[in-house]
Amino acid sequence: MNSIRSRMYLLLVFILMIGCNQADKSENTESHAIAGFILSESDLPDFEKNLDHRGLLEAWGDRHGESIRTGEHIYNNICFNCHGNHEQEGSLPTAFKFWKDSFKVGSDPFSIYQTLTRGYGSMPPQVNLTPVEKYDLIHYIRETFLLEKNPDQYFNLDSAYLVSLPSGGSIGPAPKEFKPWAEMDYGNFLINTYELVGLNAPPRERSSGPSPLPDENLTKANYAYKGIAVRLDQGNGGVAAGNAWMMFDHDLMRVAGAWTGEGFIDWEAILFNEKHNISPRTIGDLHFENPVVPAWANPNTGSFDDPRFTARDKRKFGPLPREWAHYKGLYQYDDKVIISYTVGNAKILETFGLETVQNQPVFTRTFNISASDKPLKMRIAPSGTAVALLGEGAILKDQNGFTVMELVSSQSIKIKLLIAKQGLEGLAQYTKSSSPPEDLNPFIKGGPARYPQKLTTEIQIGEQEGPFQVDIMNPPFDSPWKNQFRLSGLDFFKDPNKGVICSTDGDVWLVEGFMKNSGKLTWQRIASGLFQPLGIKVVNEEIFVTCRDQLVRLHDFNGDMETDFYESFNNDHQVTDHFHEFAMGLQTDKAGNFYYAKSARHAREALVPQHGTLMKVSKDGSKSEIIAKGFRAANGVCINPDGTFIVTDQEGHWNPMNRINWVKEGGFYGNMFGFNPPSDSTDTGMEQPLVWVERERDQSPSELLWVDSKKWGALNGQLLNFSYGYGKVFVVPFEKIGEQVQGGIFELPIPRFSTGVMRGRFNPGDEQLYLCGLSAWGSTQPQLGGLYRIRVTEKPMHIPKGLKIRKDGIELAFTDKLETNSVEDINNYTVKTWDLLRSRKYGSKHYNEQTLEVTNVTLSMDKKSIILTIPNIKPTWVMEIDFHLKSEKGEKVDGLIQNTIHQLGGNP
Repeated sequence: MNSIRSRMYLLLVFILMIGCNQADKSENTESHAIAGFILSESDLPDFEKNLDHRGLLEAWGDRHGESIRTGEHIYNNICFNCHGNHEQEGSLPTAFKFWKDSFKVGSDPFSIYQTLTRGYGSMPPQVNLTPVEKYDLIHYIRETFLLEKNPDQYFNLDSAYLVSLPSGGSIGPAPKEFKPWAEMDYGNFLINTYELVGLNAPPRERSSGPSPLPDENLTKANYAYKGIAVRLDQGNGGVAAGNAWMMFDHDLMRVAGAWTGEGFIDWEAILFNEKHNISPRTIGDLHFENPVVPAWANPNTGSFDDPRFTARDKRKFGPLPREWAHYKGLYQYDDKVIISYTVGNAKILETFGLETVQNQPVFTRTFNISASDKPLKMRIAPSGTAVALLGEGAILKDQNGFTVMELVSSQSIKIKLLIAKQGLEGLAQYTKSSSPPEDLNPFIKGGPARYPQKLTTEIQIGEQEGPFQVDIMNPPFDSPWKNQFRLSGLDFFKDPNKGVICSTDGDVWLVEGFMKNSGKLTWQRIASGLFQPLGIKVVNEEIFVTCRDQLVRLHDFNGDMETDFYESFNNDHQVTDHFHEFAMGLQTDKAGNFYYAKSARHAREALVPQHGTLMKVSKDGSKSEIIAKGFRAANGVCINPDGTFIVTDQEGHWNPMNRINWVKEGGFYGNMFGFNPPSDSTDTGMEQPLVWVERERDQSPSELLWVDSKKWGALNGQLLNFSYGYGKVFVVPFEKIGEQVQGGIFELPIPRFSTGVMRGRFNPGDEQLYLCGLSAWGSTQPQLGGLYRIRVTEKPMHIPKGLKIRKDGIELAFTDKLETNSVEDINNYTVKTWDLLRSRKYGSKHYNEQTLEVTNVTLSMDKKSIILTIPNIKPTWVMEIDFHLKSEKGEKVDGLIQNTIHQLGGNP
C-alpha cells in the first residue's frame, strides 16, 4: 500500500459508513470485524504498524479545540454531502447516521480507526487521511453527534482503555493537503461546466430539504455550461498551473469572461474534490465577463434574442440553432488553442492571447472569418470595458450596453480584438505596437507532439486457481503529467495489439502490447482536456469519445497519433450545472448510429429533456434523438442482437434498488423526477426491469456486454454485467415471456477488482475480456483506476447460465455437469423472496420476506440442468436462490442467484 499511497489518490466518497456494536473486545466481535475488513494488516503502510494510538488519543486533551476544528473541516468538506447531520439529511439517505445509528464493528475510537483505515463492508479504506486526521475526525463525530444525540454509542475513555491501546513510536506522517485534481497537467485547455465570478463573490446558493430539492435562483449566475477554459500565460503544468485564462462557451459562441490570479478554479465538483451538487468557480480577478446570451447576432435577423429551450427555472440551455451558429471543434498546435465554428455560412477560426499594457493584462481574440452572405455582428463585452480593434473589415460600436463588432466587409478578413479592464487608458494607442492579426491556417494542419513520452508498464500475469485467471495491467501511475487514470472506456483497433482508453479526467491513451508476449504495455497520451469522457468507440479506425458536452471525433493530421483536431461530431444535448448528469458509454448499431446514456439530476427534478435518457446520434452526427427516458443514473449502454438495448440504473429516489433494464424504444423507466414524466406514478406506469439488483449483490451496476469469444466456452453468447460499486462481474441469465424480459445475476468466481468496473470489450485477437475501471463516486474499491484482462482456463466453471420460471418452480441451466445426489437433495437449496416499495424516497427496505419450500429437485439427462419444484412460487420483486451442490467429479459448487419474477411461464 505504500506505493498506492504515494502514487494514487483515493477519492473520498463514503468516508464514514462505519458500523459497530458497543466496544466489545470479545473474540466473536474481533473475528467478525476482521472478516469484514477490505484490507488486511499486511496491506497497510509501514507507519500504521508502529503507531502510538494511546498518544494520539491522549493528545486530544492538549489540542481539543484544534482537533475538533480539523475534524469539523474534514467532515463538512468530505462527509457532509453523503451523511448530512441531524438537521439536514445527506444526499445518500442510506449512509450511516452518527446521531442515531448503532455501530457494527466497535464504537470505541480504536475500532472506528481500524474501520477507517482498513475499510469495512461498503466503506472503502481511507488511505489518504493521516492518523492524526482520522483521529481528529473521530473526535469531532464523538463530541458533536454521539455525546448528546447518540449517547449509547459514546464510548467513555478511561485509563484502563488507554493502557490497552498500542503505544508505538510514531504518530504517522504529518497531515498534508493533497489535491491531485489541482496538480494534474490537463494540457492548455480543459472543458467543463464553470461559474465565472469576481473577487469577493457571495457564497453559492445551495438548496436543501426533502427531495426533490427546490431549484436555486441562478438566472443571474454566469455559467459556461460547455466551457472551454484556455490558459494564456506561458509555462509548464497546463491550465491548472496558469495565471491568466479566457473562457469560451461553445453553446453560445461567446467568451464568457477572462480572469487572472494565483489559482485556476476552486475545484468544487464531483470529479475534482468529490463535492456533490456543485460546479467549479473561477478564482481570482475577473477582468471582464459576458452574460449567458448569444455572442453573435442571428445572421438572418440581426437580433440577439435567445431562442433556446427555457427550463422550469427560467434559464436557457443547449446550443444555438445550427443555421445561426455551430461549434465545429478545437484545434491544438503546441500550446495554441484554435476554436472553429460557423455563424450563418461564415467559417470562423478564433484563438486567444495575452499581452501587457501599462503593466496591466490585455486579452486578445484573433479571428479569421470567411466570406459571409449576411451582415454579421458580435457583442464583445459590456460597455465601459476597454476594447480596441486591429485589422480591416470590421468596426466597433456601442449598442444597448455592449461594445459590438460589426463586419463591414463581405470578404474574408483577419482581425484582432484587445480587451482589458474598465479604466485602462491608451489601449487604442497600443494597437500601433501590437502584432497584427495572424493567419491561423498554418496551425490547423497538425503540430509538434505535446506528450512525446511513451510510458511502459508491466503486466502482472494471474495464476489463480479455477476457471478464470485475472491479469493486472496497471496504467503508469507515475506519469510526468500526474494523471489520475480513472479509466472509463476502452476499445480496440483492427490491429488487436492496439487499443484506446479514456479517463474521466479528460485523457485518451493509445495502448499497445495486448497481443505480444513481452509482458509490457506501452501508453501514449493522445488527447487531453476533454469533459468527463465516459465512453469510447473505434469506428473504421477513427476514435469517438462520449463527453459530457459533446460526442467528439479525434483527428491526427501528421501521423504522430496525437490529436490535432477535436471535432465536435455532435453537441446537440443540453448541459446544466448539475453534477450528476454524466454522459455514459458509447456503442454503435449495424447502421452506424451512436448510442449513449445521459443521467438525470440527483435528488432534483429534471430541467432539460435529455436528463435521464438513452440518446441516439445519427451516423453522420447531424442529428440526435431521445430513444427512451426515465432513468436516474444510467451507466452505459449495451446493444442487443435484436436491436434493443440494456441500460442499468442505480438505487435512489423512485428506484427502490438498482435495476438492469431491457430497453424498448419509447419506454419510460421509472424516474418520476425525470423530464415530463407520465401522469401514472404507479409501478404499472413504467417498464419493468430485467432484474432488481439488491445492494448486497451490487451497489452500482455499470455496463453490460455480450460474450463474443469461443475461448469462453459455455459462456459464449451469454450476457455479462459489470459492477462499478463492488468491482465484480456477473453472468445474467434471462428469459423472455411475451414482451417482458426477466432474469437474474450470478457473480463470477473471481476476486473483486481493486476498482469499480466500468466498461469491457472482448479483444478480437485473443478473444479474452478486457476491463477498465475507476473509483470516483460511491465505489467501495480502494484503487483510483485500473485495467484488467480475464482469461478463461480449461477448468469447469459450474456457472448457472440459464434461468426459466415455470408455473411450479424454476429451471436452472449450468455450464458443466453436476452430481445427481447433491442436486436432488432439497436441503441443499434455500429460496427467499421479498418485495420492494417504489416511491419518491431513496431506496427501499424489504417487505413480505418469505422462505419458499422446495419440494422436489430433478437433474436433466445431460446433468447440466436442474428443475426446482416450488409450489408457492409467484411473481416477486426479488428472489435469492442459494445452492450448495457438487460437480460430477465431487467438487463443491456453491453459489447464489438473485433474480426477479414478473410472470410465471409454462412447463415443458
